Formats: sequence, structure tokens, C-alpha cells
Amino acid sequence: MNEPDPSTTAPQTPASPPPAKKAGGWSPMRLLAIGLLAFAFAAFTGRVDLASVVSATRGLVAPTPAARTTSSTRAADPTAVAAIKDVIQRANQAQAQAFARSDDTLMRDTATDSYYQELVQTNRDLANGGVSSIALANITWGDISVSGTTAQATTFETWRSSYTDGSADQRTDRNEYTLVQQSGAWKISADAQPDSRVIEPGTGPAPSVTQPGTPAAVLSRSSNWSGYAATGGVVTSVTGSWIVPTVSSTSAGADATWVGIGGLTGRDLIQAGTQAMVSANGTVEYSAWTEMLPQSSRTVPLEVRAGDAVTVTLTQQSGTNWLITINNDTTKENYSVTVQYSSSTSSAEWIQEAPSAGRGIVPLDQFGTLRFTAGSAVVDGKRQSLADLGARAITMINGAGQAIAQPSVLGSDGSSFTVTRTDAPSTSTGGRRGRP
Repeated sequence: MNEPDPSTTAPQTPASPPPAKKAGGWSPMRLLAIGLLAFAFAAFTGRVDLASVVSATRGLVAPTPAARTTSSTRAADPTAVAAIKDVIQRANQAQAQAFARSDDTLMRDTATDSYYQELVQTNRDLANGGVSSIALANITWGDISVSGTTAQATTFETWRSSYTDGSADQRTDRNEYTLVQQSGAWKISADAQPDSRVIEPGTGPAPSVTQPGTPAAVLSRSSNWSGYAATGGVVTSVTGSWIVPTVSSTSAGADATWVGIGGLTGRDLIQAGTQAMVSANGTVEYSAWTEMLPQSSRTVPLEVRAGDAVTVTLTQQSGTNWLITINNDTTKENYSVTVQYSSSTSSAEWIQEAPSAGRGIVPLDQFGTLRFTAGSAVVDGKRQSLADLGARAITMINGAGQAIAQPSVLGSDGSSFTVTRTDAPSTSTGGRRGRP
């Protein structure tokens, strides 16, 4: 859950190949993932640090805005380019104003119907997650290309978010817009943030955390992922089980628990799991969802509650056909669907995430300790445990570099571990969640 974001430190050298609506993120509830989420694990024995292979893998560690803004606008009709820039600028202003005034209709003129609905849900998720205001601090233009009645535009946008607890932060993300012409006017039909899942090498000893099991070394750190990821070989199936955590209702926030395939060395990521959303009034909502980047996450018709045991499995059946199964082992109910998706099959993930929603990561709720069990993946035709795969731990940090969700070392079975929410705040005044 997508969204997925960081400055980079020297990447670690992968020891072996083993890297986030909802960006990816969460889309509706997870565009709060989204973001939200998107990551780069390179140092991972193959990656959890896409950052570690920053030079070897695309830039899993997303390059800094300065490094990414060197591209110039592609040759295109100046009038069309000006119109595209204008609609993107107006769309950003409209979203901030719509959030401030609680008037979704302000965003309608610059978006297609489907994208408008995503924006509406994004603003609602931000508000429910404890965000009090959003503002565009800066925008730098990248490539813009036009082909008939469709266009692609890249921007590097810095957004500042303020929270109900008095904290604030800002982050810069690369946005890849898709636009279409409707009735002679350009409208935005999609906005992807491919760098929102960046993971960078960790430094220093493991933080002091009271939790079941021994805290794992900080091999990689992320602004919104905590757990394990493995790369190397062709991943055709991943599975994992957990107990849906009982989250505290005393502060707004969210968490998403999931297993996924891909997303560490490219922009693809197919994932499924459960999530909890704590609204500002203390209401807690639990749900199950699926997501296939760059599409938004989708809530599925399977009821889940705190304390339910859940097992999720993703399996490639043939070519682009994937079977997604979510079992509620407590109620004996399940959801399954066959989807078509082009995956890189390059990595497997078992993650506890702080969902991101369009313009920022929603604060991580107080979920206590989450335990993953029965984690495994089929790589090169053989089912293997996390230990067999050489999976590496990822620690979630806040803008001040403090661990907020810390994984334990793997259990003796090689397939289980815990993720514990620390007492550190999810946000840090003046900090940058995405790129510490």
C-alpha cells in the first residue's frame, strides 16, 4: 500500500540478490498508499535498499530534485505546453483550496471524472489521517510530450503538510501526469509518483525497542515501509499471514499490512493486504484491499476486524494472469480474484506501511506489535522462506531519523518476524518524511 522517498546516503553493496495509496499508494484509502507509496532497495542483499543499488538500479533511491530537474521540456507545440502547465498549476491550487474549504467541487474543472473521484478520496483520507492543511511550496518542470489528444508531463513538486498535532513537514516528489483533451480542454486523468517507495541504506546500530524478539539491524530505512523484502530470481508467488492489529483510537493515522511482488527495481507492484484507518474523531475502520500500481488501491468485499487472522497469497498463473487470495482464517471467509498485470517478478515484500495520500504520508497509527508468520515466496520455481531468500529488514523512520516501526530478526523458522511501533512520533516538526 501505495504510496509509496528519500535523500541518499552511500548505498550498501548487496550481498546477494534477494528493496511502498495506497502511493501508491493508498488511492482511496491507500492512495494513502498510495504512495502512496514506491521504494528503492539496493543495499538489500539484493535490495531492500534499492537505494543501495542506486547506481545499479534505476535510482531506487530517487535522485534529489536538483539532480532530476535537468531534463528539458521536449519539443512540442508551445501553445499546448503552456496549456498543460496551466491546467496542472490550477489543479494543484484547486486541490489545496478544496482541502482548506472542504469543497471538492473546486477540483472538478481540471480533472476527468475518474481522477476527480480519486482526488476527492485523497483529500478525505488526508483529513481523516490528521492532516490540517496542504500547500504547494514549489514546482519544477520536467519533460512534456503531446501526442494528439493525450499528453504526458513530469513535474517535481514540493508540498508542505501541517498536522492537527501541530507538527509540519514537506517532501518533494516526482509526479508523472497523464492528460487528455475533453471538449477542447486539457484535463488530468492520472498522477503517478513513481519515486514514493524509495528505501535507503540504514546507518548505526538498531534502535532500543522493547518488543518480542531481537530488533533487526538497521540495514535499510524507509519513510513508510517496515518489514522484509527479498530480491533475486523470478518471483511468481508470495504469501504471508498476520493478526490484524488493534490500533489505538487516541490519535488519527493509518497503517497497512501487505505482501507484494515487484516495485523495487521498477514502477510495478502488485500487492494485497489489510488496513486500519483512525479518523480524527477516534473512529477506527478496518478493511481488506488490493492494488496494482500505477492503479489505485481497491477495497474488496471481505470483512476484517481487529484480532482476525489473515492470510494473503499472490500467484502468477500464466503470463500476465495473477490470482489474488485473501483469507480471513478467523471467520473462514475469503476473497479471490484473477487479474491481468504485467509484473517484473523481481522482488517479494512483507510490509507494514504508513500509507501515503497524494500530497503526503498519513501519520502512522499506534498499532502496537504486528506479527508476520508463514512468510514465503516461490522464486525460480522453488518455494522458500524469508531466511532462504536472504530477505533483508527495513526500518521505518520519521523526519528526524528516529525509528517509528522496527522489525525484529527472523524467527527460528525463517518465516516469521514482528514489527513494533515505537514511541517516536510519526511526524517531526520541520522534518522531511520522504527524504531524511
